[in-house]
Amino acid sequence: MKFATTGAFAALMLFGAICAAQPQQPFPTKPIRMIVGFTAGSEIDIVGRMIAQEMSGHWGHRVVVDNRTGAGGTVGAAIAATAAPDGYTLLLNSVSHAASQALYPKLPYDTLRDFAPVSQATSAPNVLLIAPSRGIKSVKELIAASRQKSGQANYGSAGVGSGTHITGEMFRLAAKLTVSHIPYKGVPEVLADTATGRIHYSFAPIGNALPFVKDRRLLALAVTTAARMPSLPDVPTVSESAIPGFEWDQWYGLFAPAKTPRAIVNLLSKEMARVLGLPQIKERLAVRGSVAKASTPEQFEKFVRIEVQRIGKAIKDGGISLQ
Repeated sequence: MKFATTGAFAALMLFGAICAAQPQQPFPTKPIRMIVGFTAGSEIDIVGRMIAQEMSGHWGHRVVVDNRTGAGGTVGAAIAATAAPDGYTLLLNSVSHAASQALYPKLPYDTLRDFAPVSQATSAPNVLLIAPSRGIKSVKELIAASRQKSGQANYGSAGVGSGTHITGEMFRLAAKLTVSHIPYKGVPEVLADTATGRIHYSFAPIGNALPFVKDRRLLALAVTTAARMPSLPDVPTVSESAIPGFEWDQWYGLFAPAKTPRAIVNLLSKEMARVLGLPQIKERLAVRGSVAKASTPEQFEKFVRIEVQRIGKAIKDGGISLQ
């Protein structure tokens, strides 16, 4: 009798563990909102729509991209941070997520405490771009020309606090330049004004930059990753060109509000892994110069913590501010 009771208790505990590992009801049962804190047509928006389309087809419920732009992605992140933690509001954010805590002293949320990391999505460089009409062919030439026009030269970004802004500031500090920052609403606007020469140079995600480079409307001087990219094999890295050790990965990743049930976070992470493992998605991302890079919630949480510390230190040490 004692054995039977012990066995029944063990079976009950096992059943409870299985139930705890699974959502209490089928998920999803209604549309999901994926907040993107940058403009339509930006690289993160394009990647988000790729993922959303595949998820929608698999689940039979729409995953709707909701562009909530402003303040380097923090407007959209603030909305996601206060959403119901039920898995039906998600945030696709960029590396700027890791920088926001150091840049915005009055941020209405905590980058680490108020989000449940789901999975990394991609890894890609920013590209240093300039109009061919300027006659500059290398990073060293750009640095020399900018120093000659000290205080007159400028660079553009996708907005204050965006990854392209922080890349530009890190480049400015490392190259010891006195240049002005011109913030735009999004990447498409930056590229248009860089191509026309209204701004001297800019950094942009490789996916957005490639069409302009291939059409020769813009010249790619360098990529910000540690290694060259297969989609731009003849374009050197910033590190090998002029600033040893310079590196910036314009990664994207998916987050849920904190306190979202772990079972739902795990389910979302597995769905991200499925989508990012699809040959057609890998190919579409590769064409845009990005690498699909899924991760478990645990792996992504560790990665984000390291990035927050690393980028926060760079911002503090470099005196980078929103001014």
